[in-house]
Amino acid sequence: MAQDTARQALPTPPSTPARALLPLIVPSLVVGVGCSLLFLIVSSLAERLQHVLWNNLPDALGVGRYSVLWMLVMLTATGVAVGLVVWKVPGHAGPDPASLGLEAVALPPAALPGLLLATVLMLAGGPSLGPENPIIAVNVGLALWLGRPAMPRLPGSLWPALADAATLGALFGTPVAAALVISEALAGKPLKGALWDNLFGPLTAAGAGAMTTALLARPTLDLGLPAIGRLRWPDLLSALVLAPVAALLGMVAVCAFPYVHAVFRRLGHPMVALPAGGLVLGLLGALGGHLTLFKGLDEVAELAKDPEGWSAGQFAVMAVVKLAALVVAAACGFRGGRIFPSVFIGAALGLCAHALVPAVQPSVGVAAGVLGMLLAITRQGWVSLFTAAVLVASPSIITLLCIASLPAWLLVTGRPKMQLRADGTALR
Repeated sequence: MAQDTARQALPTPPSTPARALLPLIVPSLVVGVGCSLLFLIVSSLAERLQHVLWNNLPDALGVGRYSVLWMLVMLTATGVAVGLVVWKVPGHAGPDPASLGLEAVALPPAALPGLLLATVLMLAGGPSLGPENPIIAVNVGLALWLGRPAMPRLPGSLWPALADAATLGALFGTPVAAALVISEALAGKPLKGALWDNLFGPLTAAGAGAMTTALLARPTLDLGLPAIGRLRWPDLLSALVLAPVAALLGMVAVCAFPYVHAVFRRLGHPMVALPAGGLVLGLLGALGGHLTLFKGLDEVAELAKDPEGWSAGQFAVMAVVKLAALVVAAACGFRGGRIFPSVFIGAALGLCAHALVPAVQPSVGVAAGVLGMLLAITRQGWVSLFTAAVLVASPSIITLLCIASLPAWLLVTGRPKMQLRADGTALR
């Protein structure tokens, strides 16, 4: 009786009529396809430039492609190139990336070309950042700039939501990630209509973005690791240990982030801070090897092809070096996101656990390591669970990850984020 009374006391938002949702279909589809095409163009340009810088050019000069000398030269030169963009190009490639998270941020149109150029240079040059944050920012800015004048009757807040969801769908090749992120963002906010009414437009855009990417590029996050059969008690123990360990390692980087950022901020000028950051990244690359360069998605696939190909010590060095490179790249001013480098770090940590204790299945180790690292770095619970699960094509992994996420989340919730305020202090 008491439960029925409490249930009646909760207000239920009325459903939105279908005629109110139908006008969202066309703009959602257009935004979804457009965001995916921009992502694919930027990725293609970066890959072509990367091939020139890291293959053609060193071969022509007779220098080893991933020699210590070439890594130092290329990472420092990338810092110079991005520093010039931040210094001279109108809009200065957007705000300090250390102050930005995964959520959509509307930038003025003048800042978008410089941000795109800085992103392409960063992706090709080797810093340990992914494309997600700047691509989301550019797509949101373009959607607002082009969408509002074209369809002024639609609410202005719709365009950032569509572009954010479409870009996430394009990045992951599935609209599920976008739906999870938006659902998490809507939690605790008053909704106008049912949840699925609020998700209708963004999910349409995410579906269009994911389909465009899938048809043109056929991306996959599945690492091809051995499938997990029937769950065993050692699998549960492995996940419960590894996810919190990865979260703790990630929190070390999160806590160090404001101090590293302050060091580069004291240098005062992008033409000093970014080349200095590039030089540090080159030294880290020399320490960890070429697999610790770039955004990390192709590199983690190379690790997963041969889980027995490196020792536990080598996996541990790669994880720590990549984590340090992520902190430096994000702190010194390179424009980029943190999800894909975190995937590499978590995977290397999981494979290190497998090398130390063969009873830890590689699939369990990778999924649990990625889960804990992403929880610490992104503080996005659904994205962390989804990304860790899709790396391992096994339905049973979801059960392990849901359980392992609980102790890992207790370690990170309420603590500083890897995102800074204007004064350099960490958000919580």
